[in-house]
Amino acid sequence: MKEIKINLLPLSDDDLLDSLERAAFGYFLSHCNPANGLVSDRSVPGSACSIAVVGFALSSYPVAVERGWITRDAAAQRALAALRFFSNSSQSEAPDATGYKGFYYHFLEMQSGRRVWQCELSLIDTALLLAGMLTAAAYFTGNAQSEAEIRQLAETLYLRVDWQWALNGKPTLSQGWKPECGFLHYGWEGYSEASILYVLAMASPTHPIPANSFSAWTGTYQWENLYGHDFLYAGPLFVHQFSHAWIDFRRIQDAFMREKRSDYFENSRQAVHIQREYALRNPHGFRGYGENFWGLSAGDGPSHQPVSIDGRNRRFFAYTARGVPYGPDDGTIAPAAALASIAFAPEIALAAIRHFIDRYPEIVNEFRLPSGFNPTLIENGSRGWISEGYLGLDQGIVVLMIENYRSELIWKLMRQCPYIGNGLRGADFRGGWL
Repeated sequence: MKEIKINLLPLSDDDLLDSLERAAFGYFLSHCNPANGLVSDRSVPGSACSIAVVGFALSSYPVAVERGWITRDAAAQRALAALRFFSNSSQSEAPDATGYKGFYYHFLEMQSGRRVWQCELSLIDTALLLAGMLTAAAYFTGNAQSEAEIRQLAETLYLRVDWQWALNGKPTLSQGWKPECGFLHYGWEGYSEASILYVLAMASPTHPIPANSFSAWTGTYQWENLYGHDFLYAGPLFVHQFSHAWIDFRRIQDAFMREKRSDYFENSRQAVHIQREYALRNPHGFRGYGENFWGLSAGDGPSHQPVSIDGRNRRFFAYTARGVPYGPDDGTIAPAAALASIAFAPEIALAAIRHFIDRYPEIVNEFRLPSGFNPTLIENGSRGWISEGYLGLDQGIVVLMIENYRSELIWKLMRQCPYIGNGLRGADFRGGWL
């Protein structure tokens, strides 16, 4: 990875954020198949499409229009290519279909759009894809034929999802299904990124799940006190970010949060502070960790055999969801996850990003942050291990959360989407903008 040639430190906060946000959006221009709108899961050659990354791309196009990075018509055509593909693609029990019952397989071949790697029909990734479709529909409200078609296709694709089937006769939603073996043998246990999934499933006019499905899920939550912070536990940062990219949880509460006198936005803010406190304490003695060096989330890692470093045996992981404080933790942070925390705790997120740039400028390539960085593992004279390429999910959450911090654009658009409001009310959320 080449070292950036531009001195970023003198930039104002707004100019720095603009540069980081625009670089992250550039991922969707460079790694999209314009014929069908599919976007690569990662930037390495031969990568498959991730349907969740397509959802982030669809949500990022309005940002790019508003920021002047692409024209409105170009953005509409990109969104339309994806919506037409998902509308026309194969929906069946065939093992190489694109989807079934309105849901889609997690990973698709970039050209044909057919299922790859015997992956699962993914509920959460379908929900993130639909969130992107509904964002596009909320933004493209003009009279042009292309914009009308975006709205019509997004509505049709959302209405055909059979959420009731995905309950599989149980109180809570399944995590997925495979034609080879049926529903996966595990569901949603504990707080996770699935809030957007439940909101969309409850709001469906065609195949809604009952309200008690949401309360059955919240019944598995784990409330904790960590480092003096009371919060709803989830270890990796992405859990505290993904649903928030689309839903403005500020000052709205479900029954669980009313009892705790908190809300999910405040909970994410607490999670960011807990991440920083964990890094300050650094219980495993990793290099680099400190007040401005934190950000444990899902992402790439060194994937080495155990190595003796400074007299201690260290074990490293490949792609995994690292978390605080219970792990796993191998000294690898996800810089993009720290940046995407800016909507919750801007002062400490900006301090972390500026520290990365100042202390480790080699990880910032043309304003884009890597999936993983580990300064504990030093090889070939480097100052740490840096992941290869970029992940579309990382780049997408950076675009959306920076934009929500700067203008609240995505939150404003989705507050206008009736399905978001209806789903939240169905889950007994009250207050705030509701």
